[in-house]
Amino acid sequence: MAKKFICSQCGQVFEAASMPDKCPICGADASKITEVKSKGINTNGNVYTIVYAAVMVIVVAFLLAFVSSALKPVQDANVENDTKGQILSALGYDKATVNVGETYKAKVQDMLFKNGELVPYNGKFNTVYGSLIKEGELHVFVATTANGEEAYVIPVTGRGLWGGLWGYIAVDKEKKQVLGTYFYHESETAGLGARIGEKAFQQQFEGRPIFDENENVALTVVKQGAGDDRFQVDGITGATLTSKGVGAMVTDGLGAYVEFLKK
Repeated sequence: MAKKFICSQCGQVFEAASMPDKCPICGADASKITEVKSKGINTNGNVYTIVYAAVMVIVVAFLLAFVSSALKPVQDANVENDTKGQILSALGYDKATVNVGETYKAKVQDMLFKNGELVPYNGKFNTVYGSLIKEGELHVFVATTANGEEAYVIPVTGRGLWGGLWGYIAVDKEKKQVLGTYFYHESETAGLGARIGEKAFQQQFEGRPIFDENENVALTVVKQGAGDDRFQVDGITGATLTSKGVGAMVTDGLGAYVEFLKK
């Protein structure tokens, strides 16, 4: 790397790889020549590299935090809209073709089952219900299905092979049988456990009774061909643990609402 030198005899600055024997401009000997020391930052040093990397990390982190904060209202609105679409799907609406916001507002009312009665819920719309159910805050969606039937929708949550499961079960106004369902997952295996999100699996629940002859919640998921066809839906071949997770989610989820369902 070239260095800078200055000649005191002619006053000129020049570059050379090392201290020259004489000034290339005026010919003065080396005693008249001194190296010009740079006062700038040494960009080849470790300190510069570390400081530069730290500054860039801070700047990028700040930008990401700013963008995340700016987009959060939009993200929250999208999650809320998607959750409402899932509830509508359990009621037989095609969330891909209807205006989710308008249809939900016209067809669904968020209620709470509290002290043995349904009362209006006036709080912020929830997009997850697992912790609420555990705390005894039982949301019930009073709704009208795509076929014009009166219905109630109950949120359910559970756990699959790799992560959380959730869904919504629509029951008839007599609260005796299932009208429709919607299930989805956090991270189940594509082509296996992820099939709980397909209509073919979900439609198996339609028309099935909730309670057996002893008034116990009997609706669940079992190994294909191993259960009572009236109450037990065939699980997904090759996804035993996910199927069991859905079965437990349905049975336990409806069980949490048994007082409401039997009232």
